[in-house]
Amino acid sequence: MLWRAMRESGFVPTLSEGVRHLPGFLDRAAQEALVEAVRAVVREAPLFVPVMPRTGKEMSVRMTNCGSLGWVTDKERGYRYQEVHPITGKPWPAIPESLLALWADTAGYPAPPQACLVNFYTETARMGVHQDRDEDEFAAPVVSVSLGDSCLFRIGGTRRGDKTVSVKLQSGDVVVMGGAGRLAYHGVDRIYPGTSTLLRSPGRINLTLRRVTKPGSDAAT
Repeated sequence: MLWRAMRESGFVPTLSEGVRHLPGFLDRAAQEALVEAVRAVVREAPLFVPVMPRTGKEMSVRMTNCGSLGWVTDKERGYRYQEVHPITGKPWPAIPESLLALWADTAGYPAPPQACLVNFYTETARMGVHQDRDEDEFAAPVVSVSLGDSCLFRIGGTRRGDKTVSVKLQSGDVVVMGGAGRLAYHGVDRIYPGTSTLLRSPGRINLTLRRVTKPGSDAAT
């Protein structure tokens, strides 16, 4: 795989301080297997449309989660993690073993992830520039996996006005945001329809693995 060849050569692309881009981390067979695992998650925890706090404006992505905790947002209570699906009221399904192995291979963190956020982007969906800061444990990275159509990913520094860089993420790519880059502002500016044949229809799946609580805390699992 491309990223392994880069690692063997001593070169791993860095988008900004603490943010590593691992292109081609998953080969086609691994991507196909992961898509099937995601479909199993969605059957148990259906996709829903999140809304912004206070305004109630719908986001352009649909989402769900797997793991002991899931990230949700609504008008009344805002951004948060909770143990159950906001519509079904059922616990989230377990994180697939392949994603736990990916975390172990890339995160450099001693405890497993507690949440995997599943975002589905249609051809016109995007994600505004934001920080991932609803967790209690910032020592753990956020590990992001791209499946399906390519996207234009933008990332900057820890202040909203910092200079940003953009990169085209392709299916099978992994981005690890850790260290100084753990709280970097980032977003998705656009999707490139028709750039992948992985999914049944145009679009992109993004998986983000996260550790929410500090190991050893009362809430840790």
